[in-house]
Amino acid sequence: MNYETEDGFTKVCSINDIVANKGKRFIIKDIDIALFKNDDGVFALSNHCPHQHTAQIFDGYIEEGCVVCPIHGWMFNLKTGKTPAGGSGLISYDTKIIDNDIYVMVKEQEWKW
Repeated sequence: MNYETEDGFTKVCSINDIVANKGKRFIIKDIDIALFKNDDGVFALSNHCPHQHTAQIFDGYIEEGCVVCPIHGWMFNLKTGKTPAGGSGLISYDTKIIDNDIYVMVKEQEWKW
């Protein structure tokens, strides 16, 4: 169901498909994404925790504007992907809503072998 717009955003789902304060997992251009919705908006983050590269961020819980990894307890800001101390964490992807559909900007991974 992925539809790409002229500016490179990919349609992933309807806003109604996402439950507030719960994550949902999507694969976009071979990138594993965790999508979240709360009162501040819709956020897309890398689904892989940097601690042990577990793909479970989508199953984390929301606390104080952050998602908490359900496996390791690490926290990541929903807007930036950074840790609360400001350190690097998860990749954050731009999102937008058009006619109640959620679009995410994901560039294909470049492999440098």
